[in-house]
Amino acid sequence: MRENEFGDFLRARREALQPADVGLPTGSRRRTPGLRCSELATLAGISVEYLTRLEQGRDRHPSAEVVSALVGALRLSSADREQLWVILGHNKPTALCPSVAEPPVQQVRAGVRAVLDRLEPTPALVVNRIGDVLAHTAGYLRLAGPLGVLDGDPPNLPRYLFTDPRAREAHPDWELLADAQANHLKLGSHEQDPHSAQLVAELSAVGPEFTDRFRRSPTPALRSGSERWVHPEVGELRLDFEIMDVAGLDSQRLIVYVPGDESTSRALDRLNGRHPGALRAV
Repeated sequence: MRENEFGDFLRARREALQPADVGLPTGSRRRTPGLRCSELATLAGISVEYLTRLEQGRDRHPSAEVVSALVGALRLSSADREQLWVILGHNKPTALCPSVAEPPVQQVRAGVRAVLDRLEPTPALVVNRIGDVLAHTAGYLRLAGPLGVLDGDPPNLPRYLFTDPRAREAHPDWELLADAQANHLKLGSHEQDPHSAQLVAELSAVGPEFTDRFRRSPTPALRSGSERWVHPEVGELRLDFEIMDVAGLDSQRLIVYVPGDESTSRALDRLNGRHPGALRAV
């Protein structure tokens, strides 16, 4: 952990949280941005003195119970939970992976499906915390279907990448994708979660290509980037992606691909049976 990184994180999240967000009156004479130390301490059930020590870096080893209380009091998003786990640098507290006893959610809200419908024919998909593909656009089916990505029941991105030989042919930068998928799985798993543990055990049986990556310390998840794909019908593609959290649903993520160059834009148009230029490169 870098110098007082945990304390800086707590203070930044406290100052970003408004009293109204947690049901407290705003008042007219507040000099401190966000919540006061006393307010957060009350919400978390800890003393003001102890919270001050944490923020000042005089105590850098809070118990799992304290972490759990602060995660709840600060209303941390899934991205914030990932960042906090990276900061803590030790075994993942249960608080950073809520409802670990529950199986990964396999449903997508109607509103999220409506978003996917609006995105057509852009390749887009929704995955849960262990990489199961829960929903996708027809554009993603035309892109990934011929490569075998969606053959599983349910389709699972880490399983495909590490166990299906077609994955290496489809992704010239397989090593980079393998790093990212192993890291995503580690961020979404917990040692007390039998569901993620089952997938980890399955992939570990494949060999060191997964286990070596999974043993690494987690890093903040990628939220954007670029990938090269090789499609049997239209050849090599360069796809830029954006990853967005779906609020409130088991760390679900929406992944959207857009063409990264003009040749990819034309190739996706051919796949989708559209006139050239329908999907614009960025």
